[in-house]
Amino acid sequence: MNQINPNKLLHSKWTAVQPKKKERHFIVTKLIRAENEAIIACELEAVINKHIYELNWQVLKDSTCWLMGWQ
Repeated sequence: MNQINPNKLLHSKWTAVQPKKKERHFIVTKLIRAENEAIIACELEAVINKHIYELNWQVLKDSTCWLMGWQ
């Protein structure tokens, strides 16, 4: 389980454990917040082709899918 501080999530780097479409390395480019300013999702940008994916930021805690940093 990855320990994540949601306040330091922006511009953090991540590696997909099982890459799809050769997209392995990602960077968090945007945080999506609820009306009460709580972070509910984030946008990950693939480094190789600049595709953007939106996902619940809590998914990044799963170390079987995501690794912190670029491995």
